[in-house]
Parts: sequence; C-alpha cells; structure tokens
Amino acid sequence: MSYLHPIDIAIIVIHFCIVFGIGIWSTRGSAKGSAAGYFLAGRNMSWWLVGMSIYVSNIGSSSFIGLASTAAANGYAVISYEFSGVTCLALLGFVFTPVYLSSEAYTMPEYLKKRYGGNRVRMYIAVVTLILIVIASISGEMYAGAIIIQQVLEWPLYFSVCLMLGLTAIYTVIGGLKAVIYTDAFQSVIMLFGAFILTILAFIKIGGMENLHSKYMAAIPNTTLLWGNTTCGIPGNDSFHIFRSAKDPAMPWPGVFFGIHILSGWFFCTNQLIVQRSLSAKNLTHAKAGAMMAGYFKILPMFLMIFPGMISRALYPDEVACADPSTCEAVCGVAAGCTNIAYPKLVLELMPTEKEIVLMHLFSTGLRGLMMAAMIAALMSSLTSIFNSASTIFTIDIWPRIRSKASEAELMIVGRVSTVILVIVSILWLPVVEKYGTGELFVYVQSMVSYFAPPLFATFLIAVFWTRANEQGAFWGLMSALVFGFIRLVLDFTSTPPSCTETDDRPKLIKNFHYLHFACFLFGSTVLVTVIVSLFTKPIPLNKLNGLTFWTKHLNYSDETNGKTNTEVNEDSSYQNASFKENQEDVEEMKSEEQEKSTDSNENTAATKNRGLIYSIGSWLFLVVCGFPLRTLNTNKPRVSDGNRKQDVKVSLYEKPKWVRILNVNLVILIACGIFFYAYYG
Repeated sequence: MSYLHPIDIAIIVIHFCIVFGIGIWSTRGSAKGSAAGYFLAGRNMSWWLVGMSIYVSNIGSSSFIGLASTAAANGYAVISYEFSGVTCLALLGFVFTPVYLSSEAYTMPEYLKKRYGGNRVRMYIAVVTLILIVIASISGEMYAGAIIIQQVLEWPLYFSVCLMLGLTAIYTVIGGLKAVIYTDAFQSVIMLFGAFILTILAFIKIGGMENLHSKYMAAIPNTTLLWGNTTCGIPGNDSFHIFRSAKDPAMPWPGVFFGIHILSGWFFCTNQLIVQRSLSAKNLTHAKAGAMMAGYFKILPMFLMIFPGMISRALYPDEVACADPSTCEAVCGVAAGCTNIAYPKLVLELMPTEKEIVLMHLFSTGLRGLMMAAMIAALMSSLTSIFNSASTIFTIDIWPRIRSKASEAELMIVGRVSTVILVIVSILWLPVVEKYGTGELFVYVQSMVSYFAPPLFATFLIAVFWTRANEQGAFWGLMSALVFGFIRLVLDFTSTPPSCTETDDRPKLIKNFHYLHFACFLFGSTVLVTVIVSLFTKPIPLNKLNGLTFWTKHLNYSDETNGKTNTEVNEDSSYQNASFKENQEDVEEMKSEEQEKSTDSNENTAATKNRGLIYSIGSWLFLVVCGFPLRTLNTNKPRVSDGNRKQDVKVSLYEKPKWVRILNVNLVILIACGIFFYAYYG
C-alpha cells in the first residue's frame, strides 16, 4: 500500500519535470559532443555551482540512509566522516586543484601518467577506481534508493532499482557534466529544504536535545528486555562522543582520527567524482571558492542526518533498533538489523498528510511528497555524478589503450555504453550489499573503500609533494597494498559477522583489526614501499616535473620550449595516438565550425532540415542520445586533437590579490569551524 497522497505524487512528478527541463536547458550552447564540453562542462562553471555540485555529489541517498543508520545504531561518532571533509575540501582547493589544473589532465589516472610516466600506474588506478564505483558508490546509492521506495511504496527491490536507473539515465545522457552540475544546483535546494523541515519536525516530536539524550539511551527494543542479561540492542555509554576507546567495535579513536581522514583524503582530494567538479570551474579562484562552500556545507549533516537518525531510534526502538534476527526479518527483510530504515521511518511517521495541520495548513498538504522528492533528488544527483565520472575514466584512460585510433564520436558512444555496463554489474552486486555485515549501509560502503582507497591516496599524496618519487616506487607500492587489501576482502566476505546473540568465531585478524585501522596500515605500507623502491631506482629529472607537483606547479606556465610546455614534452609518445594528435589545422577548423554555428544559425537550421529528409528516425535518436549535432554523420575524421584538448584544458593559476585574501580568511574560518565542532562533540 502506498503511503503517498495524490498531492504528494504530483509534487514528485513536478520535481522530475523541472529537473529534466533544467537538464535540457543547460545544454544549450554547450559543446556536449566534444571531450571538454561533455567531461569538464566547457570549464565555465561558477564557484557556487561547483560548490553545490560537490556537496550533492557527496551527499546522496546513501548518506541520508547510511549516516542516519549508523547514528541510530552507535551514536553520532560517524559524523567524523563529515567533519573530516572540512579539512580535506580545504586541501582539495588550496593544494591539489592547482596541481591538477597545471598538469592539464582530464582524469586522476591521467595525472599520474603525466607525473610518473608509463601506463602501469595509470591503468591500475583507472581499473581500481571503476571497481570502487561498482562495489561501493553505485551499489550503495541504488540500495539506499531502493530502501526509500520500498518503505514508501512497498515495491520489490529490483523493480525499484530498475525504475530509478531508468529515470536517472534519461537526463544523464542529456548533456554530460554541465547538465549534471546545473541539475545538482536545483536539487541541492530541494534536498536541503526538505531535510531542514524533517529535522525541525523530529526535534519538535522528541522535545529538544535534552530529551533526545535521555530517550536515545533508553531506546531498547522489547526483545532485548525479554532476553534479560544481554547487551544486544542497548545503546553504548559513549554514544554521544566522537572519540572513544581504541577497542571500540564501532568507532575506535585511532581509526576515527587517522583512518577516516585517510579515506576522506582519497574521496575529496583524488576521487574523480569530486575533483572533476573542481576542474570544471572557470579558474582557480572559482575552484577554491567552490571547495570552500562545500566545506561549510559539511557541517550540516550533523543536524540533517545524524540527529534525525538518533531521534528515529528513540521514537521507534522496536523497529529501528531490533536485535532479534527473526524480528528484524519481519520488520525490514534483513536479519542483520533494521537501522537502515531509520530515516525513511521518520519521513513516513512525521511528515504530515493532508488531514493534519502542522506549521501552517497551506503547507501541511504534500510535505511528505516534498521530502520524497528531496531524497530522490539526492539519489539522482549522486548517480548522475557517478555515471559521468565513471564514463570519463573509462573513455579517457582505458578505451584509447584498446583502440588507439578512436574518433571523438566513438569516444562519446563508448562513454554511454560503459555507463550501461557499470549499471548492469552494479545490479548484479546488489544481493551482496543487501546481505553484508550488520545491516548498516554506511559501514558497508566505508569498509569496501578501506580495502582499496588508502593506497590510492598515498600514491597521489607522494606524487604531489615528493619530487623524488618515481614510477617504479609508485607501482610496487600499489601492488603490495593490493595483496593486503585483497586478502582482507576475501576474509571479510568468507567470515560473516555474527548476530548479537551469537559467538564471534571469526579470525582475530578480522574481529580485532577494525577496517579503519586496516586503512591506516594500508596507507603506511604503501608509503613505505614507495619510498624505499624510489630511493633505490633512478629518479625522474626535475625538468620533467614542471607543472606536476605542488612545488613546481607554476613552472608549467613560465618555462616553455619551442612553444610547448614541459608537460607536453614529458608526455609518452605512445599516448599521442590518432585520437589525440596535435593538429593545428583541425583546431582552426573546429574554431571555424563553432563560429559558423553561433553567427549563422538560420543556415544551419535549414541544412539540418534538409538532412532530416535523408536520416532515419533511428539515426536521429542515436545522435541526440549521444549528444552529437546532426552534421556528425558527414564527418569521417577524428574530431579530437591533442592541440584542441590543450586549449580546452589550459587554465591559468593567476589569482587576483583581493580574492586571494578573501579566500585565505575563509580558509582560516573553515578550519577553525572544523576544529570547534570536533572539540565540542568529541
């Protein structure tokens, strides 16, 4: 039975129509058939668009479900993942983004190729990133969205997933990153507005912060009370603390302080999903400001997700905090636990229907539909961002190794097809997500990330700050970490965590070695191996590192040889294939075509109509879906040239002194806010 009133459904439909309209409108005048237009939004995004897109790309439905779930189960220590983002987003804007812009790279694997040379490190990073996208990002988002739809509409899991993917795919292919960023900006407003309303209603229901503390600590399910001498389902004494014992099974303080910052460093500073938005900014100043804006927003989840999750447990302990497997199976269909329904439960129980008068009668009707639109907005924003980033990596880093003479049209098609394949694989992975671990979605996602992400962050960190590091060191550092990470992955999946009433017979390496501690171990081992191997092998000449490290980022603009930057000189000849050859004639032709398109639109329209008599409807749909103008079929040669890429990607690092001072002041304020919230809630 659906919990939605027709007015609620109407609000959701209107939301979808507005989103699709914005997506279509945003593609007007964008070169969505070119690499720069599709993958980097033409490098013309303002700081506020960049900031909103970074935030909603990170805060998807898996965050609403996952953060609220873990907070309901173990208290608010999980907010460390958000507070750590404050520092890491500052690092992204002020340390990593200038280097990425100077390197003229589209993707993170491409940057490592330029920095270290060769293709081994680049290909490994690209493949591992795609694996993480499947087993963590896409699967987590889809499962979270399925929970939302299941709880509200009671539809089957896989039907819900397919419906979401179909709706998302419609406007994912509309116009690449530019369409994604504009729709993100709109959906972030809906998401924040709906979340604020639910938070206010939740605190009114619970009676304020003092009542939350007392009622949460007393939120014990009836099954636990019947068992008597047991700790199952009983909140821990440190539920209202961030820093806990080093042996805490949920959030040990060494893992919180070090491990979470390592995982956040990878996600915010080296993950294609986030960095791609910074690279789409107009200039470095806009990229920094966007990262700072997203950093301020990272404070909000404490109030919009963490506290509501804890309130949900306090109000509905028998359902949300169930400890008996049979009871949990009956409540949510997952024997491991039902904390994943904490946030949807609030939406269903607290959002008023048309018969209730809350706040004002004018707004009492349809608030549940608004909140559902907000959660679906979070889901779709994350999925579209993930799809676009995944297609970028596959198209730029992997496909040219398979077909060195791919045309631009082929690359655009490959980007779409690779997205479809990733979606199919993610659906097949869903049963693993559903049955994994303790029934906490956020724990699943972060444990998956801890197997592979720490070595990636270590490799990027060394690449940016240590000029002595070379390709041999980076490669063998990654290989050593891969062995450790794969062993831990296999052990985790072959040793199922017991329920609260069962004895934990797993190997000590699993039950006593928290995944956050394991992340620290992987990071440290990668750094150690990379340093040792680099010191015992030949270093990279310093003149080959211009524009590729934090210390040499400005040299890419001041030191030129025969009209070519040192980065271009450093590029491996094998990478310069037919898809990315420097061809000045092709560059001038592309410029001429764009000028003709803008100044003589009537002539182009007439030509398009004439060709429409020749093209079939299927051909027309194919071109529209793939983002090409109709004249694409008349062009036989590759449309991507290395020279054209260079002009699209080249961005000056110059900043006006006035904005430098403003950004530096905001940097200090942002870091101070992060320290304050850590100390206050610690």
